[in-house]
Amino acid sequence: MSQLDNPLEIYKLLPKSNCKECEVATCLAFAAAVIKGQKRLAECPHLESRIIEELDGKIIKQMTPEEQLKQVLEPLKREIVTVDFSASVERLGARLSGDDLTIKCLGKDFTVSSEGTIITECHNNVWVMVPLLNYIIDSAGKELSGKWVSFRELSNETVWDAFFEQRFEKPLKQLTDTHPDLIEDMIYIFNGKPVETTFTSDISLVLHPLPKLPILICYTKPEEDLESKLNVFFDTTAEDNLNIDSIYRLCVGLLVMFQKITSRH
Repeated sequence: MSQLDNPLEIYKLLPKSNCKECEVATCLAFAAAVIKGQKRLAECPHLESRIIEELDGKIIKQMTPEEQLKQVLEPLKREIVTVDFSASVERLGARLSGDDLTIKCLGKDFTVSSEGTIITECHNNVWVMVPLLNYIIDSAGKELSGKWVSFRELSNETVWDAFFEQRFEKPLKQLTDTHPDLIEDMIYIFNGKPVETTFTSDISLVLHPLPKLPILICYTKPEEDLESKLNVFFDTTAEDNLNIDSIYRLCVGLLVMFQKITSRH
């Protein structure tokens, strides 16, 4: 048998009894866990040791999203070498720090060397590092329009919209519901600016994860039988200054930062 990289290929080998002796609800879920590296074939008590020995070395484990991003990071670092930092300052809304480029991300300095090394006082997570390097390489430096649109209007791609809603908007709403002080943290820790908008909300504030990529967060508090609402908007120029997949990744990176902040409270 050739290498196994699909849960269904593992599932075919299992008893399909959903016995739960492996501590997973179903055989299909166990197969998925094996591919993800969360379970070993040997944890199924119904597989013969001969089959386990034969197949263990043929399983190709799926990389986590973070592992995939780390692979993306290396070619980006090599491409950074081709960017003229001194000529890019105005385009990026950045400044030079000796030979390095310093960019404000949520009010904090992120300094990037010509080799793509990133130094910051913040937690340096890969979800932010990849969009930051993409911003330096590809941003058109387009001036902001001051007009706000949803991610759906920005992307025109339903697959990205679904990812954005499930991985950022909904978790951010739940986090804000659970930790109402998060709004204050966004203002005082991440340099958020309360603003007035035409959108109906209790709180509207603008964050600048990158100089030319502001994000507008509008939050309506829960009231009696009405649940809270949280919507995120972008300047219409956003996709000129950062590609859509990096905008999504950047937002997930922000969520990781917010989660770390609330976990310390």
